[in-house]
Amino acid sequence: METNTPKADNPDVQDDPKARELLQAAFTKTARWQPDFKGFQADLRINVNGKEATGTVTVKGPRDVTVVIEDDDLQTWAQSQIGMIAGHRGPKSFQESDGKHTLTLEGEENHPLGQRINIHGDSMGSWYRVKDNRITQINRNMPQAAFTINVEDSAITQDQLHLTTRYTVYYFSPKDRSLKNVDSFWDTHVRVDNSDLPATRRIISYEDGEIVTRTLTFENHTML
Repeated sequence: METNTPKADNPDVQDDPKARELLQAAFTKTARWQPDFKGFQADLRINVNGKEATGTVTVKGPRDVTVVIEDDDLQTWAQSQIGMIAGHRGPKSFQESDGKHTLTLEGEENHPLGQRINIHGDSMGSWYRVKDNRITQINRNMPQAAFTINVEDSAITQDQLHLTTRYTVYYFSPKDRSLKNVDSFWDTHVRVDNSDLPATRRIISYEDGEIVTRTLTFENHTML
């Protein structure tokens, strides 16, 4: 296993044009909501190990998600989960995200998940792998948390962009890299007007010795 040791913020590190080209190409080929996206509303069904609840959700942006449902715990969880979806899908430029940092290459090009790209100067000790214009792995290493996301499958949208459909997140202890929890995600999407919106999300989790299965189902989407 690689150690995933965070890189120090070193002003002597020089940006590698090849690393920038690879990561920007993958960023450009990733599906996001269009710049004039104003949000959507949908009916929402939640199932956690057979416990079901229904409600509604309004999404206007990553920090503007409102879930209306009677169960407070499910409401909090769903709002966080849908906020994460919106955060990944929201419109942004490469320079607003990883492009504002110094980027370098490391390791061999023939790794099964692609070339490693180090992100210098961010607060999360991040590094990625990129292959065939796709980000295939994301690593974050912070004092309070460490995790690796392996992107396993994606769909091609009508706009010929990659939209992730399956990925797994491995959570580690930042101190000794021991595995703590695992989340396996499976997403589907529906095209509404010019936007690819969430249709379903299933998460199978290993949490403190238990397997938990949760689903979100979005129906009757309406654009705002």
